[in-house]
Amino acid sequence: MNQDRSFVNATRAAARVALVTCADLPELDDDDRALIPALAAQGVTAEPVAWDAPGVDWAAYDLAVVRNTWDYAKRRAEFVTWARSVPRLANPAKVIEWNTDKRYLRELAAAGIPIVPTTWVEPGDAFVPEGSGEIVIKPAVSAGSIDTGRYDLATQAGLAVAQVRALQAAGRLVMIQPYLDAVDTAGETALLYVDGAFSHAIRKGAILTGPYVEGDLLYQNEDISARTPSAAERTLGDRVLDALPVPPGDLLYTRVDLLPTPDGPVVIEVELAEPSLFFGHAEGSAERFAAAVRRRVALR
Repeated sequence: MNQDRSFVNATRAAARVALVTCADLPELDDDDRALIPALAAQGVTAEPVAWDAPGVDWAAYDLAVVRNTWDYAKRRAEFVTWARSVPRLANPAKVIEWNTDKRYLRELAAAGIPIVPTTWVEPGDAFVPEGSGEIVIKPAVSAGSIDTGRYDLATQAGLAVAQVRALQAAGRLVMIQPYLDAVDTAGETALLYVDGAFSHAIRKGAILTGPYVEGDLLYQNEDISARTPSAAERTLGDRVLDALPVPPGDLLYTRVDLLPTPDGPVVIEVELAEPSLFFGHAEGSAERFAAAVRRRVALR
């Protein structure tokens, strides 16, 4: 018994974890910096490392945890290749590859998960706006609401066509979705899971205010607050976890983003690669996450 405890203590003392970020956020964002002391309390030394930093010995880490890698969208092939090269990665490389292209939403819809209705426009397809109301245009590979715009077809159809053509010219698959105005009042609900177990939830206010404007932002700023999810949202979140291509417990973290509709909540996105986890809005959430990291390190 004492030998077992000594082994666990030695493992905890020796554990070294990379919190993977990007060159634009070399010290992580404010939220994820909270993980460093939380992990230290678990006997785990954590340090931020940019995913594309030269000369990194990823095998020297007991675990690499993907966090603020938000510059991957226009370099996805390079990012996926990097993920495959890391010996111990959370979430796993095959999950990151599946989740960084929003075509995964098609698979979830085929499995019976309600998603925001989506029209997919390939690079060579014609796009003619139809109907009325507002739409959202985004590329299938994107992060942080960058390259995403909101258009009123009554007055901005030409701008919508121009954005679609610009994305197509860059060889990107385009998603066209109706703008669900419940986001302006109720907001989005993000459900956060750690090791497949529900941890906490937040409310995210509306981000899109109009057509896409080109800039050099890494991500759009968000209006975040704590939220208690409804029973229907929790039920849908559990259904999403069951529909994923890997068992929920294989994932260190999962985020399911939902919007309300008259027919019940629908999925906007399921984020398994590099989502914000909003530790600052749920007491104890950073500690729960750190404990899950320690368990994975101890069991490797």
